[in-house]
Amino acid sequence: MWCIPEITPEYAKRMFDILDLYHEKYNPKKPVIGFDEKSKQLIEDARQPIPMKPGSSEKYDYEYIRNGTANIFVAVEPKAGRRITEVTTQRTKSETVLFLKRLVDEDYADAQIVRLVLDNLNTHFEKSFYEILGITEAKRILKRIEFHYTPKHASWLNVAEIEINVLSSQCVGGRIKNKELLKKEVEAWTRTRNLAKKKIDWTFTTKAAKKKLAKYLPNN
Repeated sequence: MWCIPEITPEYAKRMFDILDLYHEKYNPKKPVIGFDEKSKQLIEDARQPIPMKPGSSEKYDYEYIRNGTANIFVAVEPKAGRRITEVTTQRTKSETVLFLKRLVDEDYADAQIVRLVLDNLNTHFEKSFYEILGITEAKRILKRIEFHYTPKHASWLNVAEIEINVLSSQCVGGRIKNKELLKKEVEAWTRTRNLAKKKIDWTFTTKAAKKKLAKYLPNN
């Protein structure tokens, strides 16, 4: 059960809301976008690795140099096969709000409403927009965002988690020494995925959830 401690009425309501959202007919004017962030430790090799050669994989020395951390924002539109990423120094309220502002104003300028699926991190709520942008600008942006929050302990419901797992395995799983190199790697990966229009086919439905979790659901 994905380590779910208890399915409360709130948990069930949020779960069904997101599952229904994922199975709506695709509407580019009302895109459904999963949003999340990933922290990446920046590590530099203390000694030059031995390059890969036929019959032998690349070899790293166990010693390394820590160069701090960086943050990667990931927004993915599963039905369009599109993702927007950005590497930042941190994931503060300011950086989160400014990323989402650009998402709405630039990447989805033609959308009527952007429907975001995201978790309950304190930087993900409307009050952060007011704190960073001020009342007038925050209201303007928030008019075009519809928030859909995952239940607590339910990161599996966010399609951005799937995309971040792919990012980790294909791009940033190894040692990356600084933010500049991380940015280049993430940008190249994003460009390649977008050109290929890699989509996420979400198959778990509300009907399936009610059947699978019937004995755990409230009022059952």
